[in-house]
Amino acid sequence: MSTVRCKAQLYKSDEIKEIKSKTVLSLTKKDSMKLPSRGTVMVEGMLNDSRFRAALEPDGQGSHWVRVDKQMCEAARVKVGDIVTLQIKPSKIWPEPNVPTDITRALKADSEAQALWADITPMARWDWIHWVDAVKLAETRKQRPEKLVAMLKSGKRRPCCFNRAIFTIPKVAELL
Repeated sequence: MSTVRCKAQLYKSDEIKEIKSKTVLSLTKKDSMKLPSRGTVMVEGMLNDSRFRAALEPDGQGSHWVRVDKQMCEAARVKVGDIVTLQIKPSKIWPEPNVPTDITRALKADSEAQALWADITPMARWDWIHWVDAVKLAETRKQRPEKLVAMLKSGKRRPCCFNRAIFTIPKVAELL
């Protein structure tokens, strides 16, 4: 797949409550259509002159967005409101996600589930973490780590049927 080259404006988004850092950029639908998936896509590229890797997330409206943290803004010498140049290519390398403490605790309590977790791909682990967090009620969120363990043990290697456009992954992008 060829490199996607585009411009986007960095903006603060108070509407996206699920994102810890509210500085984001969104691709146009036209630029998102150049990506290999309507779902989450790991990309590598340049934000202005700064190399990065990030998970572009679907916005539920036919496009993708990415959180741009303080470190990325400083490296690219940009701030909210700036128009940035992006050059991105899909990456086959998915970095390991940061696993929330309650998921780690649930996996450590069950050696079979821990082995199954180690056997799935990093991308599948990202999806499981998204699934755990993609809930509206705090009570449901509390139950998800144990359900994850049960589903892994029942043979499921990936979760199914949840809104991937809403999540709370601690870190979705990194400088290279």
